[in-house]
Amino acid sequence: MHRRTFLHTAASSSLAFTLGATEAPRRVRIGFLGCSHSHALPKVKLALQSPDWECVGVFEPDAKHRAAAEKLGAKALPQDQVIAASEVLAIECDAKDRHALTKAALLAGKHVHVEKPPTVGLAEFRELLGLAREKKVLMQMGYMWRYNPGINAALEAARQGWLGDVHFVRGVINTNLNAEGRRSFGEIAGGTMFELGCHLIDPLVRLLGKHAQITPVLRHDSKDADALADNCVAVFDFPRAVAVISSVAMQHTAGAHRTFEIQGTNGVAIVKPLEQPVLTVELAKEAGPYKKGSQVINFPPYQRYTPEFAELAACVRAGKPLAVTPAEDELVHEALLKASAMH
Repeated sequence: MHRRTFLHTAASSSLAFTLGATEAPRRVRIGFLGCSHSHALPKVKLALQSPDWECVGVFEPDAKHRAAAEKLGAKALPQDQVIAASEVLAIECDAKDRHALTKAALLAGKHVHVEKPPTVGLAEFRELLGLAREKKVLMQMGYMWRYNPGINAALEAARQGWLGDVHFVRGVINTNLNAEGRRSFGEIAGGTMFELGCHLIDPLVRLLGKHAQITPVLRHDSKDADALADNCVAVFDFPRAVAVISSVAMQHTAGAHRTFEIQGTNGVAIVKPLEQPVLTVELAKEAGPYKKGSQVINFPPYQRYTPEFAELAACVRAGKPLAVTPAEDELVHEALLKASAMH
């Protein structure tokens, strides 16, 4: 791997946000509204341990999830107390409840980190975008791979033209759900495409922009006696490219096979696995930091949630916007709902 590429990707993934001060930046007060999502407890733990954050408490009506947060050291508090004490509110409840809790946080004038996907409807999401704009606060989407160094290096290769003209993108994000996971995913009509496919629809749309058409195929093909859409594919038609995102709920050792691939007229960038990311770039002609032929790039250790929470804390302190714009967030959510047959 070229030194230039390593330094760029390492710097972008570490998110060493510095504001020029010699002393440690102040801790930002964060509270959690809900902690029932599978990503919630790792984020609570991060907030309790990171020097960026002061965790004021957790509101969680379910006794089991509340006890799990308390076991980590979080304080259980009523909803109004968590909202009042926080600068930032992390919305980590189930998908059907996110709109109401996010709206309550925004109406109170608080910055928000909301678990993905943010709402089950586009009108609801646009309402939240309008509230954030009106209250002049940040609303960060919880797409956990926005600072994945492998995905970002592949996106950079495409955006810089090093892959040539991009004409095809492919993403695979499978899992192997147990009964509880199937129950949780099955609460929303979009199934695994809505809950998992969103993570790859996010970089796809941020790369290629507004779609022309999206065709979803949502199937139930396991023998489980439920209605979960567990074998899902969406085909995206863009003005000059096509993309396919797939998500299946019954693949053993699924993590090793998760993939994000960008093809262009000069070559291909493939991230597989996505965690810990490994990037393979194969070019017809040398471009940017990459040589002709095939090369494999490894990255420093990547931890979910850490860089996105570092960005949020830094932007709150500095009064700056997030790297991903509200307009991009809206495009991603519209595409996700169509890919999940929910729009």
